[in-house]
Amino acid sequence: MGLLTIFGAFFAALGQIGDRRFSRVFWLGIALSLALLLGASAVFVTVLENITGESITLPLIGQVNWVGDFISWAGLGLAIVLSVFLMVPVASAITSMFLDTVADAVEARHYRNLPAATPVPFATAAKDTVNYLGVMVTANVLAIALYVMLPIGTLFIFWALNGFLLGREYAYLAATRRAGPEGARAFWQRHRGTLWLAGVLMAVPLTVPVLNLAIPILGAATFTHLYHRLR
Repeated sequence: MGLLTIFGAFFAALGQIGDRRFSRVFWLGIALSLALLLGASAVFVTVLENITGESITLPLIGQVNWVGDFISWAGLGLAIVLSVFLMVPVASAITSMFLDTVADAVEARHYRNLPAATPVPFATAAKDTVNYLGVMVTANVLAIALYVMLPIGTLFIFWALNGFLLGREYAYLAATRRAGPEGARAFWQRHRGTLWLAGVLMAVPLTVPVLNLAIPILGAATFTHLYHRLR
């Protein structure tokens, strides 16, 4: 039942891409996701270039002078590789920025008889975004030990951990605007298993380059549907 609800919510979100109000924020979300990824990759490449310099000396080989050029030219490939890991915090940031807009578009089309939602104050939203990102980064850094000990299960651990974190964040964001912080907490506790599974099903495509750019906004729409269908 939970899986059917999740897929029903996702396909309802997918079916709204042609909606002008939804498509605007959808493409804007993709553009910002790409910009954040390229920015993060550029910072990483710059740091790497500063560490390695224009050349390095390798045992048995000697001085290698093309390292700096190689790192620069490898920037695009590096961005694609980094997107597998960076899209989770990017998705978190994008959702915090656009969830109200996405939810308004979803509700205007599918849940028209609802009263106006209570917007989350900017200061509260910014604080929550920083907190979510902090928890997400810390949890993934701590999980590196598990990745090293269980290399075969790295992807599954990554999906399960970030599925939980994303599911909780998206559920709280979707529910808070309608039920307030206490209602959002109760919603998460009541449907934690389904929402965690929905988060995992979101974390999996986030590890697929290019496809992952579309997931943050679709995820926000999906969890808006899940809130209304589960409550």
